[in-house]
Order: sequence, then C-alpha cells, then structure tokens
Amino acid sequence: MKFIDEVSIDVKAGDGGNGLSSFRRLKNIPKGGPDGGDGGHGGNIIFRSVNNLNTLSQFRFQRKFEAQNGKRGGSQNKTGSDGVDLIIDVPCGTLIYDLEANIPLADLINHEDELLLCNGGKGGLGNLRYKSSTNRSPTKFTEGKEGEGLSLRLELRLLADIGLLGKPNAGKSSLVRAVSSAKPKVADYAFTTLNPSLGVVDYSNNSSFVISDIPGLIAGASKGVGLGIQFLKHLSRTRVIVQIVDIYDKSSEEIIEEIEELNLEIREYDSSLVKKVMWLALNKIDLIDDQDLEDLVNELKVQYEGILNIYCISAAKKVGTQQLMREIGTFMESSDE
Repeated sequence: MKFIDEVSIDVKAGDGGNGLSSFRRLKNIPKGGPDGGDGGHGGNIIFRSVNNLNTLSQFRFQRKFEAQNGKRGGSQNKTGSDGVDLIIDVPCGTLIYDLEANIPLADLINHEDELLLCNGGKGGLGNLRYKSSTNRSPTKFTEGKEGEGLSLRLELRLLADIGLLGKPNAGKSSLVRAVSSAKPKVADYAFTTLNPSLGVVDYSNNSSFVISDIPGLIAGASKGVGLGIQFLKHLSRTRVIVQIVDIYDKSSEEIIEEIEELNLEIREYDSSLVKKVMWLALNKIDLIDDQDLEDLVNELKVQYEGILNIYCISAAKKVGTQQLMREIGTFMESSDE
C-alpha cells in the first residue's frame, strides 16, 4: 500500500431537517389544531484515531465527507430522526489543520482519541411550536440549520521511539532489518527508501520499542532538496535520533563533515530536534581495518565528547546491532524513571 502522510479533504456536518406545518385531520376531533413536529438534527463530523492504520491512503480517492442530514418533522407532533454522526478513522499520530486558516485543530495520538470537528445543524421547528392563546392555528415553521463545514489538512507523523537519520545508503534500512522483523527494501543504489519503515525491536525479554528509518538526507534537505524533507517531520515524534554513517572508504575528515552536514539539516529544519541526536552508529565496520577503526573512534570521541554515544556496527552482518539496541533501550528506561 502506498504510503501517504499528508492529504487535504473537505468535511461537512449534516443539515438539520425542516419543521413541518401540519394540522390534525381526525374524524373524532372536529376542531383539529396544529400538529407539525420539529426536524431532526444533522449528524456531526467526528475524527477518531485508531492503531490499526498506519497511512492516510484511505483518502486517496475520497476527499469529500458529509454526515447524514436530519429528517423532516412529521404530523402528530413527530420529531424527525437525527442524522447519523460520521466517524472518520485516522492513524494515531495524525495532526488536523484548518486548511484555510492554517491553524492546528487537533493532534490525535492515542488509540480511540476522538474529536468532534463539525456540529450538525439544528432541526427546524414545526408549527405546533408557534401555537399560542392568540394564534390557535399557526402555519409558521422553520427550516433546519445548515451543518458546519471545513476544509482540512491531515498530516501523519509516525509514532516511533527511535528515528534513524543518515545519508542515502548509510545502512538505515539494513539496521531496521537486522534488529526487527520489518523488511524494508535494501539495495546498492541511492534512495532505496522512498517511504518510512517501522519495526518493533525486542531489546530484552519483556521490553521493546519502535524504530523507524526515513529516506536519506542530502545537502539542502531542510529546504526541500531530495526526498528527506518530506519525512523530516516524523523525527519530531521520536524520543531519540540515531545518526548512521557509512564509514567505508572515507577519511575521518569526510566522516566528520557528513556528521556535521546531518546536524545542520536537523538544526535548520527544527532546532529543538538537535537535543534528540544522542547516538552515532558507524556502519560497515566489517570492511574497515581494525586499527583504522580504532583511530577513527578515538578521534570522534575527542571531537564529540559528551555529545554523542558512539557505536561501531555492521548492519549487514548484524555485528554490534543488538548491543546498540540494548543500550538505547536501557537509556530510555532510565529516562522514564
């Protein structure tokens, strides 16, 4: 299923039913009076977040949603039935914006969170409502009110504990495959990840977290270059960001430059995300000489002392990956205390 994380839709609550102008016409009541009933109320528009959806793809082909209108009032003072509320299910993590005003209306994070966004119109009054001592036979009735309508923008931000950040082919998808049952696409060309992937990591016998990779970032991603800008927003949901750098056939200067470039893109997109960048995974160590790797790690520890936790892994060979996951899981547990 195609991943869709942003869509615009129009919603409208149901209109209220009209009141009725009616008079009793019964054989045993020769002087029948007004008996027109009120109209029913229109159905509301309600959004509900559910955890069995992970994309907004259900809105690809339907962009307009209308709740049921209220029914017209009946004779014998019968009130018309109310319109049925329209409940629209969205994935957990969906933000709802007023498209015209560009203001946020809701952030539906938890399973079965509900939000009433558009109220149905009130039903009109039947002519019985207007009977008085001075007007015994009123013909007046009112029409139902129109239901509220909105143009909305829905934006899905994935709910993951760990976000993987790196350049194309750094090994993000390979790491997700190595530590979870998720099977994102892996290949030897750039931008194999076109959609975010989620995986559940069981880092101990009874503990787990959700990990996500995003398309690789290139210079200028925060300004719309490449694919990464479409998914940088998902990192705002994560608790920890792990940078992954492919160190094969690169000098220490090139590796530091790549780390700084990734930090710059994060900082320019949202400076508050920088504090989440706590872990650095040096990938493809199986292709590096042991002494060269040791020298690199020592240099990076000096460069990023007290800022980054540095780990050496081979995602393809599953070397050091479980230890990295355990360390991150333990860190998150301690931060919850």
